[in-house]
Amino acid sequence: MRFDEPVLLYGAGREAKSTRAFIKARSPQTKVYVTVDSGETAIEDAEVIAPVDLPVAVAERRFGTIVKSPGVSRYRPIFAVAREAGIAVTSNLNLWAETYREGRTVIAITGTKGKSTTATLVHLMLTESGMDAGLAGNVGLAPLEIADKHRIVVFELSSYQTADMAFSPDIAAITNLTPEHTDWHRTVERYYADKLNLIDREQPFPVALGAKALDNPLVLEALRDRSRLIPPLAPFIEDRVTSAVARSRLKGEHNLDNAILAAQVALKAGADLEAVIRGIGKFVPLPHRLEEHKFGATVFVNDSISTTPEATKAALNAYKGSRIALIAGGHERQQNYSELATLLAPSGVTVLVCLPVTGDRLATATYAAAPDIEVLEAATLEAAMKALATRTSRFDTVILSPGAPSYGQLESEGKVFKNFEERGAAFVAMAGKLFGK
Repeated sequence: MRFDEPVLLYGAGREAKSTRAFIKARSPQTKVYVTVDSGETAIEDAEVIAPVDLPVAVAERRFGTIVKSPGVSRYRPIFAVAREAGIAVTSNLNLWAETYREGRTVIAITGTKGKSTTATLVHLMLTESGMDAGLAGNVGLAPLEIADKHRIVVFELSSYQTADMAFSPDIAAITNLTPEHTDWHRTVERYYADKLNLIDREQPFPVALGAKALDNPLVLEALRDRSRLIPPLAPFIEDRVTSAVARSRLKGEHNLDNAILAAQVALKAGADLEAVIRGIGKFVPLPHRLEEHKFGATVFVNDSISTTPEATKAALNAYKGSRIALIAGGHERQQNYSELATLLAPSGVTVLVCLPVTGDRLATATYAAAPDIEVLEAATLEAAMKALATRTSRFDTVILSPGAPSYGQLESEGKVFKNFEERGAAFVAMAGKLFGK
């Protein structure tokens, strides 16, 4: 990135703040602008450009580089206009690579679900082996925050980040691949291509594939050469990993798959087997991912980070044998809930509470697929929890696994969630208030 021209930060979240700190440390005199589509613009020493004024700013070429935050779609027309005007468009991740990539081992992990758990496990396995490894991306630090602190960097990357990733890792892993984020990528096909940009490259670096990616033809096509595949674990090693997972806080078959994948990656990177086993034992579930609480006689599972039907399926699978009240629904991203509806009854769901907007489609599908399930429709999370408080004889476990983002979702009348973290915290607080007697 050139520091002799002004820079625009598009977005003002964690990555943007770390980009601003990076620029200030490297070139204090560089002028910085910031644009956000909504929310606060709390970026130090940055001049705000309103979105409506951005086309004029681009036409006047007020800056030489745009650093785009991951949540801002690369397919917005303004970025094509900027490139035509000679303005570079980059990211926090690519700036990290330009500055710090050389001499470091990069392990990059993506997938529709399970990538955070897998990346965290790989990091634990490496550090337990005494290796100098850091964790960055969507978990751990932002790329420019981790900077040059470690010789090995484990990156957990979303499709937003892999879409324009301009460098190759030394080892890559894909957990699975199902449709998601079509609002950002515009089409399902583009989502797949952007996700697989991580491995669809000329460089023959090794790749590990999760159980649900191994038979995906799109993944195998992007792999190009099967000789790049990291071999499966030897049977005795897989047995040890399976036993370690059974003793750990990792719940569900999907997390066993994640642990096996993490072990493949960590061993390939030089970890020793005993450290792999210790790493599994030290795993602590991520906040808002199958986070378990108990109030009275009822177990409450905060899975607010779930934004896809596939994640909700995994949550239900982790609680087989329970009588479940499921709370689902959120921001509309045109995901298919038909299959999920057919799996509710076999998974032990006795009550389904549907929240706007996607809950409407899930409710309709469930009425048809599972007429014995009591389906409730609630406008807010508060209303959903109050409805469940009158039906405690029907379940022993309540799972908040929305299968959709929290954007625009109501906590209570007039109060909108800012993010999935706020949604999960509200769920736990309401559970304590209504059921903790």
